[in-house]
Amino acid sequence: MDNLASDRSPWHEGERALQRRYGVETRMDEVGRRVLRDHLIDQHREFYPLLPMVVLAAVDGEGLVWPTLRAGRAGFLRAPDAHRLTVELARDPADPADAGMDDGAAIGLLGIDLTTRRRNRLNGTVHRHQGGFDVVVEQSFGNCPKYIQLREPRFVRDPALPSVAEPVTSTALDPAARNLIEGADTFFVGTYADVDGRRQVDVSHRGGRRGFVRVGDDGWLTIPDLAGNRFFNTLGNIAVNPRAGLVFTDFSTGTLVQMTGEAELLPDAPADASVAGAERYWRFRPERVVRRGDALPLRYQFTEWSPFALATGDWDK
Repeated sequence: MDNLASDRSPWHEGERALQRRYGVETRMDEVGRRVLRDHLIDQHREFYPLLPMVVLAAVDGEGLVWPTLRAGRAGFLRAPDAHRLTVELARDPADPADAGMDDGAAIGLLGIDLTTRRRNRLNGTVHRHQGGFDVVVEQSFGNCPKYIQLREPRFVRDPALPSVAEPVTSTALDPAARNLIEGADTFFVGTYADVDGRRQVDVSHRGGRRGFVRVGDDGWLTIPDLAGNRFFNTLGNIAVNPRAGLVFTDFSTGTLVQMTGEAELLPDAPADASVAGAERYWRFRPERVVRRGDALPLRYQFTEWSPFALATGDWDK
């Protein structure tokens, strides 16, 4: 099995535009041809069955992208072969991301182990079956461990049982959601691009010091883009499609704040503030927000800061 076909760029135009802007296009073309694969390598096939949680992103019928966190006992993710990842999860109508997970839909997936900082990203197509669905892999690649805080998980209930808390929906952040975001050191972002007639969905991790996401009085979230692998998957998608979705979690209560809306890249650092270590900035305006108490049946205990996160700063006001 080979990496992605070498007769075309491994990146779409939005990703290449950012790589070009920052002078790394040639280098990333070489890297992409080596690390982007149309299958799961053995170490990733062995990795997924160890995980108690997965991050997903899906696009609903209105074209809105929603990321989410779902959990299961170890083994709920498995790769029966190199081209499929089986996800054993029941449908969850309380989760706005579930509406985009019908058979044949494009999906983004991130396997991340918060106890070791290992992660693997893939995107592909949903094939539903009685126990959940398979993701037929279109792209798979590893990511570096930067900015991931270490945490130890424990289940507080059977992950097959849904939360009894009623979702709270709105068109803007309520005080509880705002407080969660302003104290967060981690979130996940979903984006997508339509490339050559196919939809490519991505979901990515973002981490930093607590409060590294700033919530403005106008409701926009301003987010520093810290030094990374320069793939520009997220920002490249935003460059060609402003639709994005974010999910924040309170790891001590299992609360999820999911939101979908509009994102844009900022040409310069914000005039009124900056974050040490940021190479660029982007911002996001929530249009729909769903806050779900106890949505995640896991609780994560913080154990160690990422040294890369500690090397950055917080908002200089």
